Amino acid sequence: MMVSMSTSMGLDVLGRPDAMAEMMRRMDPRMDMKMPMAEFGPLVAMWAAMMAAMMLPTLVPTLRAYEDLMVSANGTRAGWLGVIAGYFLVWVVFAVVLAGVQLALLFGGVIDMLGIVTSRWFAAALLIAVGLYQFTRAKEVCHGVCHSPSIYFLGHWRTGFAGGVYMGLGLGAFCVGCCWGFMALGFAGGVMNLAWMGLATFFMVLEKLPQIGHYLTKPMGVGLILGAGVVAGWPQIS
Repeated sequence: MMVSMSTSMGLDVLGRPDAMAEMMRRMDPRMDMKMPMAEFGPLVAMWAAMMAAMMLPTLVPTLRAYEDLMVSANGTRAGWLGVIAGYFLVWVVFAVVLAGVQLALLFGGVIDMLGIVTSRWFAAALLIAVGLYQFTRAKEVCHGVCHSPSIYFLGHWRTGFAGGVYMGLGLGAFCVGCCWGFMALGFAGGVMNLAWMGLATFFMVLEKLPQIGHYLTKPMGVGLILGAGVVAGWPQIS
């Protein structure tokens, strides 16, 4: 969906507009026209699809942990499906939030009709905010749960589909707490920039790698803060 939506809007994989898309990005969102990037419903659908594509790879360790408990405990396939349902329900709710944020930024003139940021200072500030979050206690706690889902399962074990949904909701909430910043960076690099969002997904997957994930959180924060300096100084650098 994301690829087809991006190409249909005249954007390449880096989110760069062609001539037609360039005209679209300069349009006023208050015009009486049905534009997907200025309508709440299409934006929710877009973010939900993006969440599914970005979070599915990061869900693999969680599902493997539950699979192990299906053997050693009383886990069931219904519970496994419940975990997926609860997990993605949380991310759909977060998609609704991000759609609202995008509309606020659009009508506030911070991003344009293609989801491309209009101010390098806003992009730099967002990179700094997400980078600093990597050093917080909240990030540490949420990442700890996402990085070691088996411990969460052992402490919150519930049986059946309803139990799986309960655990999935909890895991999803911690995952949002861990990864919201990488999602929000879409507003810095371009919501429809597939390469940028793919890089954000890559970072989230790296953070969940069993052996090295917890060693990468703070270096990523440093990298994001340094990236903010590059973005802020880009016109002078170029």
